[in-house]
Amino acid sequence: MIERGLRRMAVLLLGVALCACGRAGGEAGVAGPAWRSFANADGSVTVIPHAPQRILSTSVAISGTLLAIDAPLVASASNARGQYFAQWAAVARARGVENAWPVGAVNLEAAYAVRPDLIVVALNGNDSAMPQLAELRRIAPTIVLDYGDRTWQELALELGRATGHEQRAAERIAEFDQRVAQVRARIVPPAGKTNIVSFNGAGMGNPVATGESAHGRLLAALGFDLEEPDPAWQTNTATRKDFIWAPYENLPRLQARTTFLLGTDEAGTGRFLADPLLANLPSVRARQVHGLGRNSFRVDYYSAGEIVDGIDARFGR
Repeated sequence: MIERGLRRMAVLLLGVALCACGRAGGEAGVAGPAWRSFANADGSVTVIPHAPQRILSTSVAISGTLLAIDAPLVASASNARGQYFAQWAAVARARGVENAWPVGAVNLEAAYAVRPDLIVVALNGNDSAMPQLAELRRIAPTIVLDYGDRTWQELALELGRATGHEQRAAERIAEFDQRVAQVRARIVPPAGKTNIVSFNGAGMGNPVATGESAHGRLLAALGFDLEEPDPAWQTNTATRKDFIWAPYENLPRLQARTTFLLGTDEAGTGRFLADPLLANLPSVRARQVHGLGRNSFRVDYYSAGEIVDGIDARFGR
């Protein structure tokens, strides 16, 4: 009797200890033991009490990856025009994802109304809701991710861990990597270096992708040799490794024989090709200036697939 009583007491004490550990470090509104914990990009830790069933994404740039891994996304912020990114807009509509607010107009009442059990916030970027982080954490457990210099695959793995969709993330990545390998085996990339430019023209920064950018890493995986922009050209005050915001006047110093332009297709290369300041660029002289795709400004599972398809169509044997 005494021995059985001691065993029951030990089990009870263990249960109390586990519950206490689960609640340690939790957020407002979170009760009970942790299903898992998530290490946020801002250095904090979020306790997630159960597998999420209703996710609110405050970052339109992250939403595409949530959709790709079949996470239960019920609402998402949109771009400045109040629209979803074109590469995954049809998927979001088919799944009934609610358009919560346009970028820069975080609506806490709308966030409450969605009844999320997990909120996703971007650490930086135009769609970051970091100023509202404390308020969002009072609504539901909130995780913070930095998508700036991550590939969509890396982001998918992080989101998979946070949502319990690790297997689907791994499947998507394996499918995509197989597609990249198939395309690389049958294309003939142009000789020499390649650069990637988001061309805005005079009086503005013109971001040039580095090898650490998602765009640069994707082209490298396809067999292209990327030209690194000079870090001294950086005019962006944010600490970022994916792009160098080059002044317009520095663009003639690029040396690559091939240029890909972000956010446009082949029909949109004319302004770059006709710019007098850029007339002596090796890529302009060689007429090797190509659009990377209208949706290529942000690389997620969907736009990355479009980029690979475009490369295959242009350079395939």
